[in-house]
Amino acid sequence: MKKVIVDMDGVMADVYHQLMQFEKRDSGKEIEIRDLTGMTELEAFPNGKKHVNEVGFFRTLPVMEGSRDALEYINSKYELYIVSAGMEFPNSLREKFDWLAEHFPFISWEQIVLCGSKKVVHGDIMIDDYPKNLDHFPGEKFIFTQPHNELIENENYKRVYSWEEIMNAL
Repeated sequence: MKKVIVDMDGVMADVYHQLMQFEKRDSGKEIEIRDLTGMTELEAFPNGKKHVNEVGFFRTLPVMEGSRDALEYINSKYELYIVSAGMEFPNSLREKFDWLAEHFPFISWEQIVLCGSKKVVHGDIMIDDYPKNLDHFPGEKFIFTQPHNELIENENYKRVYSWEEIMNAL
């Protein structure tokens, strides 16, 4: 059975919309996602580092459209693991676990890997929004489109724009 590795933030959880809401709350500034193409998250969100370290940030992330149904299907057909680099933001560890339990109750605790570097992760397919996580991965690489990676062209990645596209590819 193929092992599918799926990232959380920016793939299952809509970090950009959360950052836009927090930025508006703190500065009053409204940010349009279409204006962020090619910018890193820190360039796009001046207060982003503060926001991701705020208690509740990861616990209240919106669910990415289509991810629940797609992952329920993938979970029934493949060996699924959710792998998230949570060590950079220690507050996120419990919040990510609780978020997964609420929104993806079919994923067991044994399928959740909260780690530092994803370089130790191996499998057949990885779905992630960051090239740094895909570059070392030996299997098939799906890059989930987000503003920070939209301008990246790499023939080693299969670019996907939605969970529907992932479903069609698998």
